[in-house]
Amino acid sequence: MPQISSSPKRMLRWASGIMVVLGAGHLLLLALLAWSDITGWVDRGIWAAVPLAVTEGGEGPTVDTLQNEVTFWAGPGSFAVPFILLGCLTWHLAERGIAVPAGIGWGLAAYSAFSGVLLVPSPYFAGVVAGVLVVVAARKGVRAEADRERDGSVTAGH
Repeated sequence: MPQISSSPKRMLRWASGIMVVLGAGHLLLLALLAWSDITGWVDRGIWAAVPLAVTEGGEGPTVDTLQNEVTFWAGPGSFAVPFILLGCLTWHLAERGIAVPAGIGWGLAAYSAFSGVLLVPSPYFAGVVAGVLVVVAARKGVRAEADRERDGSVTAGH
């Protein structure tokens, strides 16, 4: 795996920080806005978050059921948890000096840009910044590795 220098390492730290803040901020905001729904899951059991039971008599879902499902999909079922996990993984890899693949950055940037366009105004565009930082860090990390290999072969040739 390509090792990265301190500058790409710093970029990956910033990218990971952005991802963790976006995910944690999203969950915190949801907790503040839908606290009663979340505490209702505790009262009714964790499976109450998204009930799979079909309503009797062919009736549609109730407003409470829909609100409950919206709370789930806006919280633990949303992008927030994967963003936090990806941010933690990115930080961990940066600490070890391992470059995160540029494809991850491109995917993150594309997802964030698309989602930001669909949900304007939103902080999704900060995810584009994180994605670009991952791409730039990967390119610098690969370039630095190639330079080290080239310098090593030149030194070994003497």
